[in-house]
Amino acid sequence: MSSASPNSTRISKRFAELRTSGELGIVAYITAGDPSLDATLKFVLALAEAGADVIELGVPFSDPLADGLTIQRASERALKSGTTLAGVLDLVRRIRQSSPPANDVPLVLFSYYNPILQMGLEKFAAAAAGADGVLATDLTPEESGDYRRILSAHHLDTIFLGAPTSTDERLAKIAACCSGFLYLISRTGVTGAKDALPDDLPALLRRARKVTQLSIAVGFGISLPGHVSVLGGLADAAVIGSALVSEIEKATVPNPTPAAVDAAASALASRLRALKEAARHGLSRREAPIHRGKVAP
Repeated sequence: MSSASPNSTRISKRFAELRTSGELGIVAYITAGDPSLDATLKFVLALAEAGADVIELGVPFSDPLADGLTIQRASERALKSGTTLAGVLDLVRRIRQSSPPANDVPLVLFSYYNPILQMGLEKFAAAAAGADGVLATDLTPEESGDYRRILSAHHLDTIFLGAPTSTDERLAKIAACCSGFLYLISRTGVTGAKDALPDDLPALLRRARKVTQLSIAVGFGISLPGHVSVLGGLADAAVIGSALVSEIEKATVPNPTPAAVDAAASALASRLRALKEAARHGLSRREAPIHRGKVAP
């Protein structure tokens, strides 16, 4: 088993706390700048208050190949509102200057690699101070040497994606480049809420457990408390994305008034609380301090 040298970030600390309590974590994804960066700040405050364990801020991109229609539309709205990578990094600073618990919630920047490359790795890593990790969805481990070295020097976790189509050897290589956690895609295809989890997901998680001691978060298609309940005995966290982005879309399109933004924040908090309830009290509850089949000393 192997993993990248761990940084002592908010991410690793939060996953350690979750392991101690035997609780499945909830990672909340929203697209930054949809419908505006000011609105996104309100959404982050609401999600943190509702109990999100990690918040992913999606950097809007013009060609989001890994994303389904819900997040594609959110990216389009964010780009039309003028959102840039520099603006998202400034939003991170504003979040860190906010009140608890948002000022200390672990933050992951979820981006395609091109905006990061255009800014320059050193400049990006320095400007990302306040964030805790970065997931560049289309960057391969083989091409990530400089990226990982520079981000690690700035105490940023590097998170990569493992897929159902990844061989055991490939999963090991991906995990070796990760710190913070390994993000497993639950199914092939693009992001989007689904009614049921894939039948082969437990086998994928077992394969990943054999090659890494990192915490494992599962995303793509996770949207319901029932999904959280099923994942609790298998994964360390569930990533909820399209279901949350859809709440923003329903409340703010076509007219993102202040009242609509407030309604979206309320809807996000309500959805997050239901997921956290499932994580804390549903089938997802694991017997602490038993973890991964071993009894803690």
